[in-house]
Amino acid sequence: MLKNTPYEKEIVTIIFYTSGFFIVMAIVLVLFFYFSRKKITQKEIEKKDLEIQYQKELLSAVIITQEEERKRIAQDLHDDISSKLNIVALNSHLLTRPNLTDSEVLEITRNIIDLTSKALDNARKIAHGLLPPVLDKFGLHAGLQELCLEFSSLKDVEVHYNCNSNFSLLDNDRHLHVFRILQELMNNSVRHGKATTISILFEDINGFTNCTYTDNGVGFEIESSESKKGLGLKNIESRITFLKGTMVIQSAVNKGISVVFNF
Repeated sequence: MLKNTPYEKEIVTIIFYTSGFFIVMAIVLVLFFYFSRKKITQKEIEKKDLEIQYQKELLSAVIITQEEERKRIAQDLHDDISSKLNIVALNSHLLTRPNLTDSEVLEITRNIIDLTSKALDNARKIAHGLLPPVLDKFGLHAGLQELCLEFSSLKDVEVHYNCNSNFSLLDNDRHLHVFRILQELMNNSVRHGKATTISILFEDINGFTNCTYTDNGVGFEIESSESKKGLGLKNIESRITFLKGTMVIQSAVNKGISVVFNF
């Protein structure tokens, strides 16, 4: 039987260590890809969880807003309508009393007419808050024109409105969300931003309707301010999501605010 020469032993050793090296490298690569894939999967799960959490926050904002709106309407109905109708009922009951003079009857009747008229006016205001009649009858463009006139009548703010888009009456249900978005932004500009100038521009770009909203108010720091997390902006984001659009907000202290959204 032939003995292995030192040269052959060296070759066997090299082959052994080389094979071992490749086996170790294969194991390392397998482990690397395994843990990398695991990390990527974990990141994807975390991303999905964040998206789900974000959707929950938007839904929560919508629910809270709706509840607040219901409470406000209920309070308005109780304070403005019910109280006046109760007084109308009391005055009507007074008319059944015997021996009333003509002047007393006239005074009670005037009270009833006056209170009824005020109750009707308040009912119209509440209905207007739910669905502006102009928007319902004539569309978003007319509704926004009226909204801008209402804010301009405050004398403290100048509103510039330009529309290069056509809004169909068939989309009024969706356009109500656009109306509420701008209503919320304008309220924020006047109440919190102390703005004196507001600009609104609509234009059609690449199959989307774009709205650019700006004001010259006090603004806020986008990254650090809690204002961006407020219920108002959450509600706006939820409406943008419903419209399947996107929104970009830019602002800085003493630089006003710019909001661009599409739908």
